[in-house]
Amino acid sequence: MEHLWSPWRMAYIKSNKKESGCVFCDAPLHPDSPENLILFRSALTYVILNRFPYTSGHLMIIPYLHTANLDDMGAAARAEIMELANLSVSVLQKIYQPQGFNVGFNFGDAGGAGIASHVHLHVVPRWNGDTNFMSTLSMTRVLPEALEDSYQRLKAAWDSV
Repeated sequence: MEHLWSPWRMAYIKSNKKESGCVFCDAPLHPDSPENLILFRSALTYVILNRFPYTSGHLMIIPYLHTANLDDMGAAARAEIMELANLSVSVLQKIYQPQGFNVGFNFGDAGGAGIASHVHLHVVPRWNGDTNFMSTLSMTRVLPEALEDSYQRLKAAWDSV
């Protein structure tokens, strides 16, 4: 049997402790950087790399307003999320040339939301034959690129938008 090393997984395991506050509310308080992972800020929402991605380039679009419900955000924030989803797909297409995308919300614990208290939209680039099944089979993700490298590549693209 061969081994697949996924050293970032330990950070995820350790981070599963319930911390006070909201990571999505705290992130915009810090400057954009490879540590913060925010790629783009707009009036009501921001785009950030997922710290525990399914694939390279996995982004999230998050409203500044802390809410678990779309209804609470208002029409302007909902519209901004969809515009940024469209722009995210364009940027990811340019940088990674994926063959497809998963774009969606997970609401509530039963719906698969890792952070159910703060709405966020996932934009996940996909390739035929990618290794996303590894999470199901062995609790391991196989990513061909370090998160910091993903940030640098995508930040340059977002800065030119």
